[in-house]
Amino acid sequence: MTKPENSACSCTNPYNFERAEITPAMDAVIEKAVQVLSRDGLVVYPTETIYGLGADALSEIAVYKVYEAKQRPMGKPISVAVSDIEMIHGIAYVDEFAERFISKFLPGPVTVVLPVKSCLPSDLTGGTGTIGIRYPDHAVALSIIAGLDSPITATSANISGEISPVTSDQVNVAHDFLIDGGVLPGTPSTVINLAERKIERPGAMLEEIAAFLKEER
Repeated sequence: MTKPENSACSCTNPYNFERAEITPAMDAVIEKAVQVLSRDGLVVYPTETIYGLGADALSEIAVYKVYEAKQRPMGKPISVAVSDIEMIHGIAYVDEFAERFISKFLPGPVTVVLPVKSCLPSDLTGGTGTIGIRYPDHAVALSIIAGLDSPITATSANISGEISPVTSDQVNVAHDFLIDGGVLPGTPSTVINLAERKIERPGAMLEEIAAFLKEER
């Protein structure tokens, strides 16, 4: 596993616009990332917020590596990222209210908290019975998840308690592969518990989300 200060496995052409087309060169980088993930490796990837630390969210071994790399206490929940609505339904229970919210705000810089199904390792939920889910609005992140055909972890690529990275130089966790997406926006996703209709962490699109919740009361 590559130490953060010696991250040789990075893409040399920054990809810093989430809606840009995936070039053939980026295709090869994404394919490499998928190979690493399929072998329980750790990949640092860009999103429309910050750099994430990705691992196969269905693999207990890979999930443990994420906790180890971040020096994060076991049992403290970690969110996952998906590439489509079907993947959300595959890992969580979605009611009518959640459907309306998801159709309006995702993909985007929002983490939705939903009742979890039994397919995910229990460490990810921390015994809460729920799972935080990101559906990122970033072509590289989506392509990686779709290529793996599995959710990946969606935690920031930093040691727990330290600054969330917006450039590849700020990544300070051990990893096997890194995709350099240039300078990222840095605004964290808004976390909303859809079962309780409650904002748990303010962040991107906060005003729009608050307005939606008010309309739904």
